[in-house]
Amino acid sequence: MPTREGALTRAATFFDGGGFKSLLTDLVAIPSTAQEEGREADLDRYLNGAIRPWLERLGFDVQVRPNPLEGFGPILTGIRIEDPARPTVLLYGHGDTVRGLEDQWRQGLDPWTLTEEDGLWYGRGTADNKGQHALNIAALEAVLAERGGKLRFNVKVVLEMAEERGSKGLRDFVAAHADELAADVLIASDGPRVEPGVPTIATGTRGTFHFDLVIKLRPGGVHSGHWGGLTRDPAILLAHALTSMMDRNGRVLVRGILPPSMPNSVRAVLAGCPVGGGGDAATIDEGWGEPGLTSAEKIYGWNSLIVLAMISGRPENPVNAVAPDARAHCQIRYTVDSDPHTFAKAVRDHLDAHGFQDVAVETSFTRMSASRTDPDHPWVRWAQASMAKSLGKPVQIIPNASGGLPGDVFVDHLGVPLVWVPHSYNGCKQHGPDEHLLIAPAREGILAFAGMWWDLGEPGTP
Repeated sequence: MPTREGALTRAATFFDGGGFKSLLTDLVAIPSTAQEEGREADLDRYLNGAIRPWLERLGFDVQVRPNPLEGFGPILTGIRIEDPARPTVLLYGHGDTVRGLEDQWRQGLDPWTLTEEDGLWYGRGTADNKGQHALNIAALEAVLAERGGKLRFNVKVVLEMAEERGSKGLRDFVAAHADELAADVLIASDGPRVEPGVPTIATGTRGTFHFDLVIKLRPGGVHSGHWGGLTRDPAILLAHALTSMMDRNGRVLVRGILPPSMPNSVRAVLAGCPVGGGGDAATIDEGWGEPGLTSAEKIYGWNSLIVLAMISGRPENPVNAVAPDARAHCQIRYTVDSDPHTFAKAVRDHLDAHGFQDVAVETSFTRMSASRTDPDHPWVRWAQASMAKSLGKPVQIIPNASGGLPGDVFVDHLGVPLVWVPHSYNGCKQHGPDEHLLIAPAREGILAFAGMWWDLGEPGTP
């Protein structure tokens, strides 16, 4: 007799016996970076060579289509319908990665070779996002095997290859195939848990808004001996402009780029929420950021302003000259409680009010939009209960992950609630050298999804 415990045991056996490690090894070995020219064949090979045969073996009708936008990676869809009257889940993931950065990994590691050390699996894409969507599909396979080839629900898969370039083309693709991709809920995985040992559900993501602050004073540099102390220094002026926007403790002073308030439902779900597990890459600096907010509220319920890059002159080859210009590339991570269309004007008005008319606001754009499903949505609470039953521990809900994902695309065109279940942690070094996946949370991830896949085939779904 097929049982829930049997499905979890199958998933655990596959993981503990080395089956998942072998699978992930093969996926990582495909250098499917979307950020390097000449890798187009690898983007296609990941979908058609690795994922498509796997899904077809599980009974999916699979298609790999070109991206609606030329120059961006293809998009795979997989459809498996058993009974239109039963719930339909949309599973999303991305098989593209950031640059390999081969020369920056520490000795003994290679981005395209899975290496196990001290409870970690190193390799590009292990955490972002190959390991995460592979865990979910492997869990689905365990439930299929336990139920003798039946799920008792329906699954649709969307796997894109341009997420690391802003998911370009995905919105147009989903809009064009909305009827085909219609579902009751999106349940997928990306990003970090709140802490490595705390199972997490995120009901959305923060958006990302970018802009440049630029000051141009003259056509070229002028001799620092003849002109230093007489002519304005653009780097100093830009630094003062930035300090007018944020104080020395990280409090944002451009109040027009912040939410008017934090919803009570967000505060409630974040009460007691832990934040940490960043490894040796970063620290939580007490007192940095918006006063009166907890660490969880700062990154899951509020907006942040970050200077991503700043330059004046040529730091790698300085000359004895007062530079002609200075530039800072800035980012706002924002929640759905803010309107990004107002950000550029808010920054412009702030600079003018503080006497920085010479500082221009240029190339402003939204790279990824914010999204959020109500943390008390029935599908969210159903997933929380299912995961807690499988793992035997509490599951933390957060209103949105701290990073960015294209959840808004699926909300806008499919109207689905969002249930993001991350399998990584915020010290995984994704986007940099030495990216890795923690083995223990990954094992919990395959069990959590095996439980949810099983429960979807039982009575009591929303």
